[in-house]
Amino acid sequence: MKALCFSRFGGPDVLEYLDVPDPIPAAGQARVRMKAIGMNFADIYRRRGNYHLEGTPPWILGYEGAGVVETAAGPFAAGDRVAFADAPMANAALVCVPADKLVPLPDDVPFETAAALLLQGLTAHYLVHDSYALRAGDEVLVHAAAGGVGLLLAQIAAKKGARVVGLVSAEGKRAAVRAAGASAVVLYGEEWALRARAETPFARGFDVVYDSVGSTLRGSLRAAKIGGHVVFYGMSGGDPEPVDPRLLMDESKTLTGGDLWNVLTSHDERVRRAGELFAAVRRGELTVTIGGTFALADGRRAHETLEGRGSIGKLLLLP
Repeated sequence: MKALCFSRFGGPDVLEYLDVPDPIPAAGQARVRMKAIGMNFADIYRRRGNYHLEGTPPWILGYEGAGVVETAAGPFAAGDRVAFADAPMANAALVCVPADKLVPLPDDVPFETAAALLLQGLTAHYLVHDSYALRAGDEVLVHAAAGGVGLLLAQIAAKKGARVVGLVSAEGKRAAVRAAGASAVVLYGEEWALRARAETPFARGFDVVYDSVGSTLRGSLRAAKIGGHVVFYGMSGGDPEPVDPRLLMDESKTLTGGDLWNVLTSHDERVRRAGELFAAVRRGELTVTIGGTFALADGRRAHETLEGRGSIGKLLLLP
């Protein structure tokens, strides 16, 4: 089979489109013929050597996608349409996935939509239900609002009756974030926290700030209101600076971390949450933005595009 691989750490130039042996399913694994593969910043971090890797080179990137079962396992039979959010070596024509990590894909949800939705959608889902139980009337600040999670998070929050303000890195991203339901969009730059806070009534600040950037954490705490919440769930902009817990005490603020893998605790939980997302898409309540598609063979250019942060929504690789 063909796969997007790398044998040393570095920039997009280390990626190679190679012939590798077909994977052999272990017990409890289904082999999936991939139809669409989701790209994530974690792919960049692994390519650079920032994330742990198992095995020996050539390594295969990716862990999210959708396709058709070729070798049955668990409740899944050959021919079933499936998707997954966390199985390694997904940048390939064939992937072996533990059956308990697969979710059934409805016939009327395209493979591309599933690959663009599942990881970011499940993340947005737990952020508004588990990390902070979002309520109608809440003032919400969303970092990286034009990204895969950001656009979905803005839509879900707005549907719940919250008022959303989005933060973006470029003027050209404003329209997409407003279309997702944001009442206002603020550009990063000097004093972004104060400018965002000024968008709330009487500039009192936000009930909740969703921070996926990391290096912005102190600013997020400034943007939150007295008694507000900051949910820290990513580090796309680098590690956060240490936070003095006395700040949390003095301003009665709550800082919580979020990680999807602490929420997806069972197969039933994966299926339930994914099913809610698919149903929202089918009802037209949730729009999945695909910012670009690339042939798997063109993986270098796809990585350059993602790393350049100029895209809006999700980038996909197509085997």
